[in-house]
Amino acid sequence: MEYVSTRGGARAVDFEGALFSGYAADGGLFMPQRIPSLDRDTLRRWSSLSYPGLVKELCSLFIPAELVPRNALNELIDRAFSRFRHKDVVRLSRLKDGLNVLELWHGVTYAFKDLSLSCTGQFLQYFLEKKQKHVNILVGTSGDTGSSAIESVRGQKNVDIFILLPKGFCTQIQELQMTTVIEDNVHVFAAHGNSDEIDEPIKELFADVDFAGKYNLMSLNSINWSRIMVQIPHYFYAYFQCAPSLDTTPLPVVEIVVPTGGGGNITAGCIAQKMGLPIRLVTVVNSNDIIHRTVQHGDFSLAESVKATLASAMDIQEPYNVERILWLLSGSDSRLIKTLMEQFNVSKRLKLPEDLHRKLSETLGSCSASDEDIVGAMRRCWEENQYLLCPHSAVAAHYHYSQPHRAFLHPKFSCFSLLSSIPRCCLAPASAAKFQDAMLRANLVPQIPPEITALTAMETRSTPLERGRDWAQVLRGRIEAVAQQW
Repeated sequence: MEYVSTRGGARAVDFEGALFSGYAADGGLFMPQRIPSLDRDTLRRWSSLSYPGLVKELCSLFIPAELVPRNALNELIDRAFSRFRHKDVVRLSRLKDGLNVLELWHGVTYAFKDLSLSCTGQFLQYFLEKKQKHVNILVGTSGDTGSSAIESVRGQKNVDIFILLPKGFCTQIQELQMTTVIEDNVHVFAAHGNSDEIDEPIKELFADVDFAGKYNLMSLNSINWSRIMVQIPHYFYAYFQCAPSLDTTPLPVVEIVVPTGGGGNITAGCIAQKMGLPIRLVTVVNSNDIIHRTVQHGDFSLAESVKATLASAMDIQEPYNVERILWLLSGSDSRLIKTLMEQFNVSKRLKLPEDLHRKLSETLGSCSASDEDIVGAMRRCWEENQYLLCPHSAVAAHYHYSQPHRAFLHPKFSCFSLLSSIPRCCLAPASAAKFQDAMLRANLVPQIPPEITALTAMETRSTPLERGRDWAQVLRGRIEAVAQQW
């Protein structure tokens, strides 16, 4: 299994090479050269597996045994999930009105990113220990990625992690989950900018090939292929939990609704569908609706500014993983993707070619939700189920509550279905406990676990990045200073 850049200008790498990379050298993102195809018998056999069992099976398709022997891979994944609070790691809640909510947030930081990052952290340690190597990890976060990334590597001697958070754009709890980690290898920067702005210095450092190579820079954002890979099992587990039977021909379709920010999770869904999982995907966004506009109109263009919403982790204007989806749907046409992304990078506006837009709209449904929609979904879910949704999960619930009955032709499986008659699963990326302000806005009472309440009394540490400073230069200086200690 080799991994290639979506833009075709970088050499192919193995899983280890993709793991330790940020962007590819040509500015693209790594994807598997070949997507494995699963037959009906495999799907039936896997249908009885636990969530960790599915993670093991799927990861083994993308990580060759000569790189990580299967027994070692299983041990790494078991270790990754050992800190999760729920015995099944994830949980499906079946609520009224056909609302199925897959809770992906039972990890240490109460966010779905604990799932992929806990595994990715174990993969990193496996290779670092074998090679006695040190890496510097750069992460920009809109809320949850930072704390999950920190927890995956905190205290590790062969890793330093540098986190950029957008000051004032995260919730207090999200920020405290990062700034209260007082470890020598954790370096948190509070930038006076939004989520897209903090990505710029990170891109600049990765684009400096000499610097990136000298200091072994890598990323744990969802530009990292490992993050995408470990999210693919979400879809298989959701499907097996919600499909009525696997004894019919064709196999039943399940609709999966995905709250979307940077697009990593929905990319994993597209790969699962490509592998043969009979799912219909719906990407749902907040008022920062570039992905919705792209699906509906082929308009991949920035709005005038990022809008602050209740679903703050999705306040993103440049969902970089769309590049991976377009590459997948174009038939791996790296020349086309290179041309399109270079055009977007210059003008921040892009009209998709007609054929590519058609394939995208056949693959994904989409919906956007305002803050009022989010609050309404949170209230309705509580009133009907006494169940608290985080604002990001509520974006998916809004789609569920507002979705009219209509028919669709599944693009891969050629089966005509009435949407109201097929099961639907909404992915829940975070616990409501992390979003107290949104709870209060919806006139709901937050239920705060004691470990989150304790954060407010803990010591904090971060470095401010004010507007007007050269953030990339500040990062360079800190990375160089840390390297001198080795």
